[in-house]
Parts: sequence; C-alpha cells; structure tokens
Amino acid sequence: MPDSTLSLLDTVLEANRQFVRPNAFPPLPKSPSKQLAIFTCMDTRLVDFLEPAMGLKRGEAKVIKNAGNTIVDPMGGAVIRSLVVGIFLLGVEEIFIIGHSDCGMAEVDADSLKQTMIKRGIPQMVIDHHVPDLKQWLGAFSHPVENVEQVVAIIRQNPLIPHDIPVHGLLFCPNDGHLDVIVNGYTGNKTTREIA
Repeated sequence: MPDSTLSLLDTVLEANRQFVRPNAFPPLPKSPSKQLAIFTCMDTRLVDFLEPAMGLKRGEAKVIKNAGNTIVDPMGGAVIRSLVVGIFLLGVEEIFIIGHSDCGMAEVDADSLKQTMIKRGIPQMVIDHHVPDLKQWLGAFSHPVENVEQVVAIIRQNPLIPHDIPVHGLLFCPNDGHLDVIVNGYTGNKTTREIA
C-alpha cells in the first residue's frame, strides 16, 4: 500500500525504481515488427488489455490514442501525422481503428464540460475563442460503431494515406476483450450484423 503522504509523482517514481533492472529488457527497433498501427481510445480499461487481446507484444505495433479514437481535424491533426510517420518512416502496412463499447465519448455533454472548465478557472471567453464549436472539437459521437466507420472513411479519404494501406475498423469489448469487425480493410465491406 503506497504511503498516503507521497504524491502521485513520488509513487510513480518509486514504482519505476522497483521496475527498472539493468539489461532486463532487450533493445527493440523503432519500427513495429508486425507493420501495423492501432488507433484507439485512451480509456483506462484498454491499458494492458487491448494489445494482449490482439496477440500483440511490446515492439510489434504503433499505438495512437486519444479520447474516443476520434478525428476532428482530418488533414492536420496529430492522428494523421502519426499515421503518416508510421507508414513512411516506420514501415506500417496496415491500420486498425479500434473503438470500444461503453465509450464515454458517446455520452459527453459539451455544455456540461464547458461549465466544469469555467468552474476550474478557464474563462468562457477563452473557451469560446479557442474552441467555438466545443462539441465538434471534442469529437463527440452517439454510437461507437458509427464512430469507427466514420474514422475509417476519413483515413481512407485522406490524400496523405496511400490507397494500398488496408484500414480496418473494429469494436472492442472492455469487459471480456472480444473484437468485432466493423469494416474489413481488405474488402472495404462493413459487417451486416448488429453490434451493441
């Protein structure tokens, strides 16, 4: 049990001191050994769960995360930039868009978030100036399956992503680790069965 007088930073650094062992981890190349990139959600339930559920280990995939695995700026955003670097510099040959059921971004209320920001000291005029359409900027959506389909379409249509790169869309269950295919990147076909 961590000492309650320690800060979170102290706790993390202490865990790191206990974790690090000289020569315990062999050096790995920067390029993913399985030539794939995963774009998924930052949900904490996916940590140490999604990659093992896919049969992936350290060094085998490039993993990009954000809130809700959404793309709000299809041309200049960090997601496309990361995918371009992965493809052209690191040998990525396939892209997996992986949303998940019970995603908090499907329930986000932009007005409520804005009020919370204001209560924490962010002036409304600053919010309105920098993100005039907060809901769009957040990438809020109503259903994870539709979000996965939309993100796959955005990436496929991006002129910086080569047409020969398969872009798959999947939905992950954060309770049992099950994956459902939403879009098969080899054929471009969407699944016809209803996914909750």
